[in-house]
Amino acid sequence: MSKDAKEPKEAFGIDIGGSGIKGAPVDLAAGELATDRLRIPTPQPSTPDAVADTVAELISAFSVSSDLPIGVTFPAIIQHGVAKSAANVDKSWIDTDVASLLTERTGHDVFVVNDADAAGIAEMEFGAGKGTKGVVLMTTLGTGVGSALFVDGKLVPNTELGHIPRAGVSFEATIADSARDREGLDWEQWAERLQEYYALLELLFSPDLFIVGGGVSKKHKHFLPLLELNAPIIPAQTRNDAGIIGAAALARSERKRARKAAAKQK
Repeated sequence: MSKDAKEPKEAFGIDIGGSGIKGAPVDLAAGELATDRLRIPTPQPSTPDAVADTVAELISAFSVSSDLPIGVTFPAIIQHGVAKSAANVDKSWIDTDVASLLTERTGHDVFVVNDADAAGIAEMEFGAGKGTKGVVLMTTLGTGVGSALFVDGKLVPNTELGHIPRAGVSFEATIADSARDREGLDWEQWAERLQEYYALLELLFSPDLFIVGGGVSKKHKHFLPLLELNAPIIPAQTRNDAGIIGAAALARSERKRARKAAAKQK
């Protein structure tokens, strides 16, 4: 990303999840939250109107200038701001223009991105992938398995590689950290499953680097050294704030791109 002085040094990031909606202003020079984040429980049912109201409430709790861009992560496939799926939120979100709804409700320029893609953006901008060329593949191991793919720093959105099928179910069902807990797997048993998964990803994408996120990445010494791959595989650095940071970084770059496109049309 350019370091043009005209670019904002701050943006606002919001991470929408099934149980909580959290957000904070982000210092884009440092790649960290500018203040403590605020978390509000996700309304139930988590319909578009109810969630939009909660997002507006969260923003109003901060002194957010009218020209500050806002990035929002959403647990869905996002195509041009529109949700094409819905994970852990109400199914009425499917085919909803999330970006337009939140822009109208908040009065800010809002840019929306898949939650795993946002975490990947944070890692590529400020974390373990910073400065890495070639193919970088980030996965998040948590309740499910998310993925974010980058080629020379550019995001290939909505890869959803946790849903690759294996023996009639997705890999996600057997290799997520939740599966490790549910089945009482020790680190070696879990690593055997991860080995199969990452070996397949390596065959398909030949990445230059794997980055592993999710809460379990804090315990990376227990399982990453057990994996035998050609590419390095390393833990993420931005951890719990990755979604907020990545969403804010996306908001800055997308608004800059939109303004350039508008200027060309004049």
